[in-house]
Amino acid sequence: MIGAGSWGTALADLLAEKGHDVRLWVREEEVHRRILERGENRDFLPGIRLNPSLRPVRTYGEALADRELALLVVPSHVIRSVVQGIRPHLGSGTELMTATKGIENDTLMTVSELVREELPDRDPGRFACLTGPSFAREVCRRLPTAVTLACPEPGLGKDLQDVFSTETFRVYASRDLVGTQLGGALKNVIAIGAGVSDGLGFGDNARAALITRGLAEITRLAVALGANPHTLAGLAGMGDLVLTCTGDLSRNRTVGLKIGQGMRLREITSSMKMVAEGVKTALSAHELGKRAGVELPITDQVYSILYEDKDPRDAVRDLMGRRLKDELED
Repeated sequence: MIGAGSWGTALADLLAEKGHDVRLWVREEEVHRRILERGENRDFLPGIRLNPSLRPVRTYGEALADRELALLVVPSHVIRSVVQGIRPHLGSGTELMTATKGIENDTLMTVSELVREELPDRDPGRFACLTGPSFAREVCRRLPTAVTLACPEPGLGKDLQDVFSTETFRVYASRDLVGTQLGGALKNVIAIGAGVSDGLGFGDNARAALITRGLAEITRLAVALGANPHTLAGLAGMGDLVLTCTGDLSRNRTVGLKIGQGMRLREITSSMKMVAEGVKTALSAHELGKRAGVELPITDQVYSILYEDKDPRDAVRDLMGRRLKDELED
């Protein structure tokens, strides 16, 4: 497990409890020490006792030696440097997958595209993505959770589905690597918008409208980039979107909520230990929509709020005042 944030730690703990031999690469020395000494990732999952068989390590070499599977669970803005770092240590028999939800700002690449560029000798069909509505803390508490695991190679996808599935963690298989990655990344931007709406006190009607129309624009962009539209109606799309727009544990909704209440973005992000991926993804999504020629009205307004200091009330006014149209208009 490459990355010991809340999600990487939760997945490592899940697999360790299932009986797998799991090594967890930890970037921060203090986090590594606390996991070793206390069996707890107090920085990212305070109060959660981790399976004692879980082994935290500090180097890529330790993490990847003789491993059958490596899972990337680091923030999207550092994932290229991490892939470059693990490259010399990846064995030819080590399968590679991601649970990161983001789009690289400079290149507008998904994680699978980035990996294909950095590791050209690896079979792109054997790369997988795990995504879906899954707060790390609830997974650690073994509350019922359902996610999607996408892999173009169905045999490997079935094997990985079996690896991750437990009595409380149900994994559905998919071959749509494009749709699952875009759904997981773009929903974070809409969640910031939903948080802004809640922070402004606009109520349940507004939140429901943002979720529904947010899903429409996520689907438009994902399909334009090669996704199966049905993917976005499933766990990787609608499921993750609903959770992130409504759940109190959602970091992206929290960012939007505080903006709606009048706080500045820099003040909000500087006070957060964990990354709210939607802040950086808003920039990528805005540019990706322009490049693909796809209209993304909610995403563009969230971008303007975050990066152009637009007043949230003006953003809502502009959304509501757009040209009237048919709901199913392409």
